[in-house]
Amino acid sequence: MVVYEQEPFNAEPPRTALAERLRTPLDTFYCRNHGPVPALTPAEWRLSVDGMVERPLELSLNQLRHRFEEAEVAATLQCAGNRRADLVEVRDIPGEAPWGPGVTSSATFRGVRLADVLAAAGLTPEAAHIAFVAPDIAPAADPPQPYGGSIPVSKALQPEVLLAWAMNDRPLPRIHGAPLRVVVPGWIGARSVKWLTRVTAQATPSDNYFQATAYRILPAEADPGQAGPAEGISLGPIALNCAILRPDDNTRLPAGPTGITGYALAGEERTVARVDVSADGGHSWVQADLDRAASPWLWQHWRTILDLPPGEVEVAARAWDSTGALMPASPADLWNPKGYANNSWARIRLTCR
Repeated sequence: MVVYEQEPFNAEPPRTALAERLRTPLDTFYCRNHGPVPALTPAEWRLSVDGMVERPLELSLNQLRHRFEEAEVAATLQCAGNRRADLVEVRDIPGEAPWGPGVTSSATFRGVRLADVLAAAGLTPEAAHIAFVAPDIAPAADPPQPYGGSIPVSKALQPEVLLAWAMNDRPLPRIHGAPLRVVVPGWIGARSVKWLTRVTAQATPSDNYFQATAYRILPAEADPGQAGPAEGISLGPIALNCAILRPDDNTRLPAGPTGITGYALAGEERTVARVDVSADGGHSWVQADLDRAASPWLWQHWRTILDLPPGEVEVAARAWDSTGALMPASPADLWNPKGYANNSWARIRLTCR
């Protein structure tokens, strides 16, 4: 893993470790944290469900397992800062980890549907948002506070949104949110809150720092240190994106036919329709072979062979989604002072001999 911080622990796998894997091994799955990993005892842990509900609940893990139907979803989670390093090349982004394309990983999660738990609590008609709270204290928040966020009721009631206790057929690891986490497929990873302890139905989005102030795209000229709640664009569904996973960036290799592989992800309920790859920085393109969409919530892997000339070569990749949308060409057009949502063309630089 490429480790950016030990406390809180933040790390991503090398890009080549993600190549051709539909599911990411647990020891390779990226880690994005804002505070120390909390020490929770599963036997003592409880989930509170409150707010605009007719029947507030307090549930143990055992009650969740036996009271509600078990469900499973295969999903790709992606940090909103994925591929921030490309934006840093345009202009510095102080205080933010220069993530590569590896803060994207896929797993099969098992648990219960959030919709079933909310049905048992009895949502009132006034409820428009579902807020999540965890006990990990984030010192970077202003003021320091437990991590939280929210999603609209319309998303919370979809069958793919889970309260999960298992990951890749194993108990959820502590670093990934045990004993229980939210999984919100198709949305930025920040909304899949780990170490969940409270679910609150409310009329407005969460006022937690990580919903109201962070994870928002600010204008390029804005000072994020001075930005207040509700400024900028709140991030939710993942933007169409792709990355080149093999060969690695800045690799020296023989000229000639070379296999190029990567992933593409459309976000929300869209799928990837096409991936193009270029060996001349985007002047000409070859359409890659693209895996079918195994699920609207999972990435799709792609591959092609390019005849690389001797010398310095820039390989670029771009994806189209099922709505006909195309990734933008330049990270300069997407630069923002927190480095979120970079979905410009993926590029690597190779030296061929």
